[in-house]
Amino acid sequence: MLNYILKRILLIIPTLFGILAVNFIIIQAAPGGPVEKAIAQIKGNEVSVTQRFSSSGGEQTQTNKLNLNYESSKYRGSQGIDPDLIKELEKQYGFDKPPMERFISMLGNYLFFDFGDSFYKDKTVIELVIEKLPVSISLGLWTTLIIYLISIPLGIKKAVKDGSDFDIMTSSLIIIGYAIPGFLFAIFLIVLFSGGSYFDIFPLRGLVSDNWNELNTIDKIKDYFWHLTLPVLAMVIGGFASLTMLTKNSFLDEINKQYVITARAKGISEKKVLYGHVFRNAMLIVISGFPSAFINILFTSSLLIEVIFSLDGLGLLGFEAALGRDYPVVFGSLYIFTLIGLLLKLISDLTYVLIDPRIDFENRGG
Repeated sequence: MLNYILKRILLIIPTLFGILAVNFIIIQAAPGGPVEKAIAQIKGNEVSVTQRFSSSGGEQTQTNKLNLNYESSKYRGSQGIDPDLIKELEKQYGFDKPPMERFISMLGNYLFFDFGDSFYKDKTVIELVIEKLPVSISLGLWTTLIIYLISIPLGIKKAVKDGSDFDIMTSSLIIIGYAIPGFLFAIFLIVLFSGGSYFDIFPLRGLVSDNWNELNTIDKIKDYFWHLTLPVLAMVIGGFASLTMLTKNSFLDEINKQYVITARAKGISEKKVLYGHVFRNAMLIVISGFPSAFINILFTSSLLIEVIFSLDGLGLLGFEAALGRDYPVVFGSLYIFTLIGLLLKLISDLTYVLIDPRIDFENRGG
């Protein structure tokens, strides 16, 4: 098993390289980089200065900053900007070097978890990730925990009572919950419980109250969960549907197998058959989906929820970085997310072995 773990850890390196390389190429082809954004801001400032001089009756122009005969095809909107100023911008944002050299330098820094500084927030990428991590961990951890606590027992009961009124009724509720977008349900919760048109029970924004540091330990815990209630509930409503049906179908598949029929014929109680024999085999497929489910909840599903409830987490950080072309944050967060996902996948495989020792990835060639 140790050889298999080492192989998987070594495979992380080319996987990270491939993902970063593909995204680096896409970013290079995408218009509107940080240099172009800076050019647009400079030209906007120049327009406002010119308008201010004109309104005051002045006739001065900043010809020393502009070269109106200069044309550049490299950056959109760079006409009329001094080429020396553009070179300074390229150097500031690291675009004064060829793409391949920049990519190799980035990979070398990433080996030591040096992701550089944000272009616009005056902080290192690591500082930003650490700053936003508690919000995303809180949302992802509690949402995943509640989804699994609901979905697995519900899926098992639906499998045992397959075709009954309970199964039909819960399936209808699951379909309705799955069809409702999380962000729409979040807005409904705000209107209903956060001082909208009805009740004012839960806070509208933030992970904790402004006076959180002044509270004692018990009140801090209460305040924390008080703020988390609506965001987590909005994420859970559509998240447990697929896992519930997956659990049900997995248990139905195992219940109809020969070893279950044989166990029942020997007089073993239904409870022991279900939880002593079926549970271990049926849960394998459920466990295999845990890494992707956790990553999806942690870094994707929480994005709109973070925006709606003003929760400054990793999802919002990555989204704003992509819109603002803050490349160090984009690639740094991508690297961290991918690495966490690959490690969780490895942990998932190891959990397979703990649940069912008959599985041996090493002898199967990994």
